Amino acid sequence: MKAFSILLAILLIPVSIYSQGLLQEKNTFTHQDTLRGSITPEREWWDLTYYHLDISVDPDTKSISGKNTIKYTVLKPYATMQIDLQEPLYITKVTQNGKELKAMRDGNAYFIGLIDHQVLETNNSIEVFYEGNPKEAKNAPWDGGFSWKKDENGNDFVATSCQGLGASVWWPCKDHMYDEVDSMDISVTVPKGLMNVSNGRLKSTVENKKTTTYNWTVKNPINNYGVNANIGDYVHFSEVYAGENGPLDMDYYVLRDNLEKAKTHFKDAPRMMEAFEHWFGPYPFYEDGFKLVEVPYLGMEHQSSVTYGNQYKMGYLGNDVSGSGWGMKFDFIIIHESGHEWFANNITHIDMADMWIHESFTSYSENLFVDYFYGKEASADYVVGVRKRIQNDAPIIGTYNVNKEGSADMYYKGANILHTLRQLIEDDEKWRQILRGLNETFYHQTVTTKQIEDYISEKSGIDLKPFFNQYLRTANVPVLEYTLKKGTLRYRWNNVVDGFKTPVKVTFEGKEQWIYPTTEWNWKMVDVKVRELKLNRNFYVNISKL
Repeated sequence: MKAFSILLAILLIPVSIYSQGLLQEKNTFTHQDTLRGSITPEREWWDLTYYHLDISVDPDTKSISGKNTIKYTVLKPYATMQIDLQEPLYITKVTQNGKELKAMRDGNAYFIGLIDHQVLETNNSIEVFYEGNPKEAKNAPWDGGFSWKKDENGNDFVATSCQGLGASVWWPCKDHMYDEVDSMDISVTVPKGLMNVSNGRLKSTVENKKTTTYNWTVKNPINNYGVNANIGDYVHFSEVYAGENGPLDMDYYVLRDNLEKAKTHFKDAPRMMEAFEHWFGPYPFYEDGFKLVEVPYLGMEHQSSVTYGNQYKMGYLGNDVSGSGWGMKFDFIIIHESGHEWFANNITHIDMADMWIHESFTSYSENLFVDYFYGKEASADYVVGVRKRIQNDAPIIGTYNVNKEGSADMYYKGANILHTLRQLIEDDEKWRQILRGLNETFYHQTVTTKQIEDYISEKSGIDLKPFFNQYLRTANVPVLEYTLKKGTLRYRWNNVVDGFKTPVKVTFEGKEQWIYPTTEWNWKMVDVKVRELKLNRNFYVNISKL
């Protein structure tokens, strides 16, 4: 989906936006990084439309086997198709129209030689058969793959996670974010006594002699890392939420022993939905419903199948990431990972370098959840509180075309960047409409950073290009320098990019007021009794008296 319209977008991003450090780092990337992270000729000629992933999972041998049916539209004639599958998994056979095709492996990419002529605008399909022992997650979800665990009763408790690493760590696919599949079916066969929960809605269950097959269907476009399989001794409960677009099914799958605990603790889920539909607009996947699924790791934002492992504690594993106290008012994983349904699953970055679009807005959603239920000052306490986690070690934007995200500051520095933008716009309702407008304008789309920047600049009526260049493309925090001498206040920006002239609110002479610094010294007359400026805490800048 969307492959044709954005085909060249990521390739046209100028090298000049990179810091020197990232340019040096780029030299360390490998051929495999390029195959994984770029829109290769073997990818760009076909537009992905449908997957049917049909696999069997054997927890005893930690193995999987099966096939993926891939349907696509021909954008231009070509004879070779790139399908990604990471070692140690391997493709056993590829067929099209009953003919077996040659598949040549280059590391984690297979190049499939097509026999039939690929006619422009026709719809075709291939079947990819594969098997093996997939990479085992060492520290899911950060180091992903398959998590092969046991619950407290000795039952198998298995889950997938693959953000960054890529969906091809466990199933063959077109493993690049630019082209989302339009719809998908997921069939997972597991040993009897276990259940598989995947994305979308459960269509049917088939009882076999020693196994059970669970057939799930996804009607909305879905990004590849958002696809998941979760296997365990699950029990189910549900509720219907009265949402902006009508009744919304909210389903919960938890380990049997945790059912009563979950029925109480998961009350944060409808609260989340209420807050985020207010700020971001209608939940983007009404057709597929919303699920929380318990897993043996912390959690992830799998589309319509959000995974949960926060041990039924408030905060982040019982801790307040902000230190403000407000972080203990909600379950961090329910709020944060569900926020990704809007920013990551509805609006999806084209290239991993723009991962801030997912993480900055979603980290900011924690703050907005606090705002909705506890007020604006509480939300400011929260977002200012997370600043202690910011490193300013590298730019938030990463390196393009090699599957490389930027600094982890995309989380809480990103949240503070957006919080600062809210101050610049001043009108809270206008800011809310911008957030909702992003989700409406880019509904079910993959996007570039430039599209997000341009939209916010246009709707705010502010030229934000220097602002975004400063905060996304450098690791420098703006410094407001000032002097006070004989009733004269002099002030300017330092440590900033050319053209940076963001106004800020400061307090002096007993009142708060805007000032408009540039990189040149500005001055104004003030009361001779003024000894210092107090910076409004909602702006993510530093202040220095010279």
